[in-house]
Amino acid sequence: MDAKLRIHRFVEGRKWVQDYTVTVRTGMTILEALTEIKEHQDPTLSFTCSCRSSICGACAVRVNGNAELSCEILVEKLLERYETDTLTVEPLGNFRVIRDLIVDWDPKYARLKKVHPTLQPKPEFTAETGCKQSPADFDKYKKYAGCILCGSCVSECNKNALNQKDFLDPFAFVKAEKLVADSRERSPEEHLKAVIDAGLWRCFNCQECTAKCPKGLDPAGAIEKLKAETFRHGLADNVGAKHAKAIYDDIQESGTLDESKLNIKSEGFFLASLRAPMALRLMHVGKMNPLEKHPVNPEIDTVRKLVKTAEAASKEE
Repeated sequence: MDAKLRIHRFVEGRKWVQDYTVTVRTGMTILEALTEIKEHQDPTLSFTCSCRSSICGACAVRVNGNAELSCEILVEKLLERYETDTLTVEPLGNFRVIRDLIVDWDPKYARLKKVHPTLQPKPEFTAETGCKQSPADFDKYKKYAGCILCGSCVSECNKNALNQKDFLDPFAFVKAEKLVADSRERSPEEHLKAVIDAGLWRCFNCQECTAKCPKGLDPAGAIEKLKAETFRHGLADNVGAKHAKAIYDDIQESGTLDESKLNIKSEGFFLASLRAPMALRLMHVGKMNPLEKHPVNPEIDTVRKLVKTAEAASKEE
């Protein structure tokens, strides 16, 4: 069976799409298909790879608009998934492209430094005694140590696609949560303050980073855990945290959101007043009436039970 690979090329500022045909063998990965093209059809095709074992993360690309580890995903599986004989291969999204499928990681590593990505051990630990911890404490963060910096989460992040300047890459938040959850860390607050400044509360919660992570690390979940930690460490004096608290209070009190007061609780009277034109439009179409008493959900008791159940479940994680 033959398959067509439509590969996005980029060389010295020139962009084009080039088609190649490969004979699909059982067990052939996208990386093997790219290697076959480079070795037998076009030696100018450029891409990166190293371990070929889903460990180093160097070979990630986008296939039909979705980030994949090219050394792991099978050509045959993708043809079946998309019900086609043509696959479009392009570089990861939200990166600067250097050449063909090769992207520039240097700015990403520089941004990673914003979360202070090194463990600062507590004073009781020494070079002689080491930094011991219980298996239970290790379990709290061990899965985040599995991040291979493949860039799949960055590629699919909708917030990064909109604006990278005020929001870190998802893997950086994963690194921060790993350190905050580590019982050996001397100052979790240092990492939390850093991620707040780097856009923690600007996450769209679209879940694309979690859906595309080849290691199942749940970057979106790591971001939510960091948000919860900011409350535990008394770092909730910001618009994002106040907005979350306002929603929580509304749900607890009435079972529904009181949108007429949500901005005031989140931003304060002055900043909320700047949104007066929008409020007037909402009032005009009948979506908001600040003069009416906010109704209480008739199922408020059930809502409160659900909230308590969710809180209990989060404590067990």
